[in-house]
Amino acid sequence: MVHSQNVLSLILIMKEDYIKLIFGLKLKQIRTEKGISLFGLSKLTGLSKSYLSEVEKGKKYPKPDKIAILSEKLEVTYDHMVSLKLEKNLAPVGRILRGRILKEIPLDHFGIKESTLIDIISNAPAKVNAFINTIIKIAQDYSFTRESFYLASVRSHQEANNNFFEDLEAQALKFAKAYHIDIEKPIQSKELEDVLIEEFGYTINKTELSQQEHLDDIRSIYIAKTKTLLVSNAIDDAQLTFIYAKEIAYNFLKIKDRLYTFPWIKFDTFDQVLNNFNASYFAGALLVSRTSLTENLKVFFESDAIDLHAFSNLIDSYNASVETFYQRLTNIFPKDFNLQNLFFMRLSHQKGSYDYSIEKELNLIHSQQKKLDEEASELYRRRWSTVLSLRSQNTKSLQRSKIRMSIVNHPKSQKRYLIFSSTILRETKKGFYRSICLGFLIDSHLERKLKFLNSFPDEVYEFNAQDLSKYQILDSQNRIEKPIVLEKQSRNKMTEDYVNALMADYS
Repeated sequence: MVHSQNVLSLILIMKEDYIKLIFGLKLKQIRTEKGISLFGLSKLTGLSKSYLSEVEKGKKYPKPDKIAILSEKLEVTYDHMVSLKLEKNLAPVGRILRGRILKEIPLDHFGIKESTLIDIISNAPAKVNAFINTIIKIAQDYSFTRESFYLASVRSHQEANNNFFEDLEAQALKFAKAYHIDIEKPIQSKELEDVLIEEFGYTINKTELSQQEHLDDIRSIYIAKTKTLLVSNAIDDAQLTFIYAKEIAYNFLKIKDRLYTFPWIKFDTFDQVLNNFNASYFAGALLVSRTSLTENLKVFFESDAIDLHAFSNLIDSYNASVETFYQRLTNIFPKDFNLQNLFFMRLSHQKGSYDYSIEKELNLIHSQQKKLDEEASELYRRRWSTVLSLRSQNTKSLQRSKIRMSIVNHPKSQKRYLIFSSTILRETKKGFYRSICLGFLIDSHLERKLKFLNSFPDEVYEFNAQDLSKYQILDSQNRIEKPIVLEKQSRNKMTEDYVNALMADYS
């Protein structure tokens, strides 16, 4: 009963906000059409200019006597003033407000006020109408969901900051100092497990998930009510340490609105997505020391010849997964080496198929090309460069991560990319493997930084119809035949049901 009352109260509040906004839009439209300024309307009605401004912004709703004054002086009927029906040119704005689209978009995070955005929209309703209809059409054609928008927003957040966040770096160091953890040495899972149990009251269960055959791709589940963390016994110590580090981040950073499964199945708010990123960043900063990594990379860069064995040893010197290490490089390279033209990609591939699914992508390469089709083509070339690097790996005998470096040259675009890639078997999904790739646009700055570039041969590759038809790069923006989004939603819903049942048992 209490829950129903809360939901009803929320609906009423949303409806009240909507009514205020609609009234404000109509008042401004009528005033503007009659050529009356806010100052003029204030003199005409005897209502203060600041009050009228608040009304037009949807922050206040006038009492009946004030509405009567406005309708009389503006020469419109009272019923027209209070009606929720909008004129045709304001219809798209009403559509936005009714659909609560603005409530779904994390405007506050980008420093945008909802009232300001509505004001901008209402000033050009005809153009906005075409724009909104176009966006809706694109969203429908590409199954663009709220989740897609949230993830894209986080990527934009990363790209705008060159994927380096000083505050999170500082928090990781603060934690290490407070708990006497030496981050210059490999951190083992037991060390962080002790902190979770002794300091934050966790109960760790390492057997339950292995008994749930429907949850073989889930690595951890956190049950907040009992502070129980279920972890898979199919993962190695590096992955377990990362999970523990993320849990510590949620606690140490005092994050409440969080995700409870790893990998995530669904999320309800933008804050959950952003907090998940922050916790992951904290974990990476804790497990892969910025100081030691920077020093080791300087030595690697000074070499006249490429030494992949040394690069492999560098990865192994940290108790971190290959993906965590590569992700950490995307933090360090832009900040400490001024190498900002890079991209990161994680692809999944099933043996025997020609499909390469993009699971994660980050692009810090700022293209100077002006034409949209050229930029899209260049993005596709980078993706193909990554697939080429993945295809060249011998996965039949793959037992551990396999590292490869290549320079891919696309003669038509005159672009060259240096790509580091590591291919790994997926421990929780048989028959599948992943490629973690870090690519650099080769320019004069990179050539000065990396001495071994000039001694390394290019792999010249040009696109042809046979390759494009045989191999597919699949993601939410490149779907032709398979209903990938729908299949993923169906799988996630089934997994979510099993997770909810398990969480209920442990609550």
